[in-house]
Amino acid sequence: MTKDDVFYLGYIASKHGLNNSVLVKLDVDNAAQYATVDGIFVELNKALVPLFISKAKVGKNNELIVELEDVNDIKSFIGCSVYLPLEQLPTLEGNKFYFHEVIGYAVADKIYGEIGFIDTVLDYPHQQIFSIKHQGKEILIPIVDEFILEVNKKSKTILLNAPEGLIDLYLNNSKHDEEE
Repeated sequence: MTKDDVFYLGYIASKHGLNNSVLVKLDVDNAAQYATVDGIFVELNKALVPLFISKAKVGKNNELIVELEDVNDIKSFIGCSVYLPLEQLPTLEGNKFYFHEVIGYAVADKIYGEIGFIDTVLDYPHQQIFSIKHQGKEILIPIVDEFILEVNKKSKTILLNAPEGLIDLYLNNSKHDEEE
């Protein structure tokens, strides 16, 4: 199992109780969706280590309390990132998507038409941003529900209604750069 085969679920924050339980801080919208997992992958020394779960329950504040099987040294896992296989991601409906799945999608704007392909998603603490490649240049569009008109997973396209002037900033800069 490599990092390309998994998604980030959260991290092990602390030991919990007297048995082999740990508190996992989740980076998800709904912790209850993960209360039935029977195993996780923990990143330890840049390797994904599989750990089996004998019990799991949802804690408060988007936490999962898991009891690990056959683990002798819980302390070595404190602070480690936790992952699950991509197959365990819940299916999203409508215009909802996971960042990893839209890489390579064609992007069109309601006014400008085709503007390029998503190269990456920049995931900043307060804002996520599409990085779109357009004729060798980068266009940055904030990921805001109001800007996204349609996500078509079959055709791998996204239709946007970017704020007036936003795309112009990149297109005009591109023309300006060529003139200099």
